[in-house]
Amino acid sequence: MIVKPLSAMFLGAWLCAASAAWAQSAAEEPEWKESEAPPPPAFDVGKLVTIEVLPNSALVYGVDPASISISNSDGLVRYVMVASSASGARNVMYEAIHCATGEFKTYGRYSPDGRWTLVDQPQWNPLYGMPSKYALRFAQAGACDGAAAPSSVQVLVSRLKSPYR
Repeated sequence: MIVKPLSAMFLGAWLCAASAAWAQSAAEEPEWKESEAPPPPAFDVGKLVTIEVLPNSALVYGVDPASISISNSDGLVRYVMVASSASGARNVMYEAIHCATGEFKTYGRYSPDGRWTLVDQPQWNPLYGMPSKYALRFAQAGACDGAAAPSSVQVLVSRLKSPYR
């Protein structure tokens, strides 16, 4: 009955080699690095696709599909989000979602006089646990496929327009 001990030794050696190879490839993989954010894109409030954030919310949230981009180099989804009140007041933010880490960042805010004010040293914030839920709802509505960005902007926009798929 030498076969069982030899099989066990072979299996053990194979597992050690496989885990060493995985550890080596993981160590060689470069650390994630965010690509430089392009300038804030143009947006059109007449073309917003709305996102339900909270029932009975005083604000209506929407994103202009033309403002959405997906970066292949770092997996970020960048977009312009518009929050509008019933009185017509608007908050407009240029942001990114990093689906792999469940975080978002605000790069800048649009002022009523038509200029962008960029955030000095924007920071990543968790999608979960934030007082405002719009970035989380955008991620859930189609900006993320679990921990990955969608395959294309077209797929993302299609999901936003058909939330109950």
